[in-house]
Amino acid sequence: RTKDNNNGVSYRNLYPDNLSNSAEKEINSDLQKLGNKSLLNLINNKEAVLTFPPNINQFKDDIEKSHIFSYYDEKLITYNLMGYIGINNTHLTISSRFYEKDNDYFLHYMLQRVLSLNIVDLKTSSGEESIYDFMIYLFPYYLKRAINQGLYKEYIRNDYNDANVKGAINVPKHIRLNNPFLGKIAYSTREHSYDNKISQLIRHTIEYIKSHKFGAGVLEADTEIYTAVNQIFSATGSYSRKERYKIIQKNIKIVNHPYYFEYEPLRKICLQILRHEELNYEKEKDKIYGILFDGAWLWEEYLNTLLKSVDFIHPENKSSKNPIYLFNSNKYARYPDFYSKDKEIVMDAKYKHLEKTGELDRNDIH
Repeated sequence: RTKDNNNGVSYRNLYPDNLSNSAEKEINSDLQKLGNKSLLNLINNKEAVLTFPPNINQFKDDIEKSHIFSYYDEKLITYNLMGYIGINNTHLTISSRFYEKDNDYFLHYMLQRVLSLNIVDLKTSSGEESIYDFMIYLFPYYLKRAINQGLYKEYIRNDYNDANVKGAINVPKHIRLNNPFLGKIAYSTREHSYDNKISQLIRHTIEYIKSHKFGAGVLEADTEIYTAVNQIFSATGSYSRKERYKIIQKNIKIVNHPYYFEYEPLRKICLQILRHEELNYEKEKDKIYGILFDGAWLWEEYLNTLLKSVDFIHPENKSSKNPIYLFNSNKYARYPDFYSKDKEIVMDAKYKHLEKTGELDRNDIH
């Protein structure tokens, strides 16, 4: 475990005590595979890593191009990314730099405020359990984005045994079930259905979250998530708790649909929640997995939850919304992080250390 923006620590100080030489070599090899990689590398290589925010284009300051951590000269250097990342048997947790005594209250609190969750008990756990809590927080966010595209629908094959034949007759099954013949015929057909492997995966995840210590607070956070959960329940009439392992296996492949593209990150987080004991659910050697948060983005969005109530505007530079202009002629649009409605106050959010001199760098001043 280490913290974000750590200015470089000896990676040997992060190793468990009494580590054997062979284990140290294995960890060192794994860290070299993880280190000096950018988010863009992970996404382009289709690694099993969730990022928040999920859309790489939402990152500011080229965060997608920066390293998750740098690893050289026996030092491990972290930046603005927080979360959990692993490969093989090596797991690295990057907490916020305000982490103390096994509790990262700061990161938990920011996530809850940004995601509009109201969970009173902020007692957090460490390591993988803490990351599991984060995934529980994020589930409503991904579910709402997916449901906004409509309930997932795909062709599935169903078997019937009745008199309304509308597909291929299953001769062996028909002979087994309908002897003597009483008017029924066994057949199978492909049908467009909402009750499919993806919907079932989401339903199993919801049922799993309901048993969590703050599951109710997550699944009933607002009317939108409450409605989305009810839609999934209505669509999955064939749900059976006993089918969970089979449903997980059916959903190992990515969702590659041109319209339902928001269901792919939802599929990934569902799998990680259902199999949080073994986050590397694909069990591939050298496969990178985990969940990462952009600390700078999260800090800025948290500030927005406070400042919007006192008439501050939060421009969206990626979508060119709410600019402020340098001149009265509406020329030279600029997108500061925040400005007051009377345009007399401009503020810039920073989640970073000052320069070694204790001053802001020139780009921040600009």
